[in-house]
This record gives sequence, C-alpha cells and structure tokens, in this order.
Amino acid sequence: MIKVYSSVFKEGSRIDKKYTCDGQDVSPPISWDTVQGAVAYALIVEDPDAPMGTFVHWVIYNIKANELPEGVNTSSQLGVQGINDFGKIGYGGPCPPKGHGVHRYFFRVYALKTELPVQKNVTSKALRNMMQGKIIDQGETYCVYSR
Repeated sequence: MIKVYSSVFKEGSRIDKKYTCDGQDVSPPISWDTVQGAVAYALIVEDPDAPMGTFVHWVIYNIKANELPEGVNTSSQLGVQGINDFGKIGYGGPCPPKGHGVHRYFFRVYALKTELPVQKNVTSKALRNMMQGKIIDQGETYCVYSR
C-alpha cells in the first residue's frame, strides 16, 4: 500500500478553502512513497458523498515523479490531465452543495508498470480501464470539506 501525503492537510482533516471552489481552486500539493518498478503514476481525486454518486475532481496520469506541487495547471507537463465531472480538464476543487454536510475527498494514487497511451479528455472510468493489469501498487489519503 502506497502512503500518500499532503503538506496542507492531514488525513481526514478539513482542507483549506484555498483549494476549493470557495477559494482559489488550486490543486493542493500531494506526494507519495516511491514504488520500486513503477514507470509512472496516476492520480484520481473523487468525492463519494456527492448527491448524484461519486463525483470526480481530478484525473492525471503518466506522472513521472512521486509528487505534484501546489497549483498544477492545465498547461503543466507533469502528467496527462483528463476531464473531471465539472466537464473541465484538470483540477476542480471541493464544492459540495451548500448545506449538504461534510464530504470526503479521496486522493488515490496508482503506481503503474508502464506508461499509458496519451488520450484527450480521459475520464476516470477510461483511465481505470487503461490501467487494468498495469497497477503494481496503490494508496490513498483523504480530506473533508463542507459549505
């Protein structure tokens, strides 16, 4: 199991407004343990507590390092970014409906034994299909947010 960390939240704690739709809506820094034999990593950020079912906030793959800095933008060369459930490429921060209570945001990292084909507008479902048989380890951390 890969240990996944952020310097701006501890597992299970509230994420700062800066990283949400109520703030600057920039991605938080995320890092993880290096996995021997991994050629690339992928990250999917999702909220399982959304009213219509799991809501995807970020899809990025073919990451070569074991970290992503704060504020990864759509022109970043750190990995290939897919489409989130806001219908946009890149990161979209926590933005639960007002009064809907506390939502959890899982940052799931996958260590891959090979790079994946570069495709435009990859969804989390498509990425999971592309990763089948190529995952050598995985791990997660999560934060919470409410409005």
